[in-house]
Amino acid sequence: MIQGLRTVVYPVTQLPEATQWYRSVLGRDPYFSEAFYVGFEVGGFELGLVPDGVPGSAGATAYWGTEDAQAELARLESLGAAVESPLADVGEGIRVATVRDPYGNLFGIIENPHFDRAKIA
Repeated sequence: MIQGLRTVVYPVTQLPEATQWYRSVLGRDPYFSEAFYVGFEVGGFELGLVPDGVPGSAGATAYWGTEDAQAELARLESLGAAVESPLADVGEGIRVATVRDPYGNLFGIIENPHFDRAKIA
């Protein structure tokens, strides 16, 4: 049975540069950093970077939680992300947006006032 988001892996072409970019985005250092994989713990979930594969939007979009989607979208743009889908209210106070990281990957953000962090195990 699916228990919830655990890991999203983004392929990148320049692992050191991507590691630094995501370090700035997430405001933390990776907990695991090797030539084949870099992993960041983010609120009980993992964002991983791999130096192989093809960056882009061929896969599913992962949405990462934020308390203020508008402020986070502006911050991501200031870090070099390009807005793919602007901030939109999708109902019941939930707001989403997607950007492209500097490596072509789709990165989603979601502000969901109904999300219960206490249910994360």
